Amino acid sequence: MRPLFHPAIEDVRPEAILHALSDPRRASIFAAITRAGCVEACSALSAVGDRVIPKSSLSGHFKVLREAGLIRCERHGVEMRNHSRCAEVEARFPGLLAAIINAYASGSGRDPGSGTDLETASGGAARDPAA
Repeated sequence: MRPLFHPAIEDVRPEAILHALSDPRRASIFAAITRAGCVEACSALSAVGDRVIPKSSLSGHFKVLREAGLIRCERHGVEMRNHSRCAEVEARFPGLLAAIINAYASGSGRDPGSGTDLETASGGAARDPAA
């Protein structure tokens, strides 16, 4: 199998993060991984609201999140385990994830498709960046 590409935190670009989180489904997936810390099965995140994401689309979403530097994926047998890199990204770009999460929260007050507050999902990262 091909090795998975994970950019070093120094190579993570803000425009890649903005692109990755511009899709509400990817934002929901990222919020769920951040909330859980580690997701053992990609298929556990296939339901976004009342819609089910096909496996082919789901793997594409994970690839975008991984290549943007937002998640780290590890193979364990036939499973992929996904870990959030939220703390690393926050250290490199203070306030960026909070601003994106606040933008989603101000739009509807909820994580796109899952019905949970984004502030809770991010472990409180959605605090006011000006504070």
